[in-house]
Amino acid sequence: MGVLDHVSHMFDCSSGHSKLKKRKQLQTVDIKIKIDCEGCERKVRRSVEGMKGVTSVEISPKQHKLTVTGYVNPEKVVSRVAHRTGKKAELWPYVPYDVVEHPYASGVYDKKAPAGYVRYPSDPHASHLARASSTEVRYTTAFSDENTAACVVM
Repeated sequence: MGVLDHVSHMFDCSSGHSKLKKRKQLQTVDIKIKIDCEGCERKVRRSVEGMKGVTSVEISPKQHKLTVTGYVNPEKVVSRVAHRTGKKAELWPYVPYDVVEHPYASGVYDKKAPAGYVRYPSDPHASHLARASSTEVRYTTAFSDENTAACVVM
């Protein structure tokens, strides 16, 4: 902030009401939406191209993915696409499988995911891996090669 801004804020008489709006951040919104044909692709593209703040729109029909870049609110983009197209739209729930610790776990692995992707592990709809209980840990470590004094049967 410059000196002029600082002085103008000191002598501001607007009583807390600012006439300046908060600027939205430039962000990329990935949306999962079913795209079957070129007509669907055109319909999805037209639903977001006219939206205020959108700078670019990319569509990947094979992955059923819509990428919108601009000064937009992600929830508003999803609701607008769903309303204008009549299709089910949700934020992109997938991440590359290299990022996830256990990509083939029951709550993370998704057959409908594009190749090389799995469902985001912190998704509330996905079940998390069960943690081993203390009894299981005790039996597992008892027969471990690293703990040679624990088992005399071997």
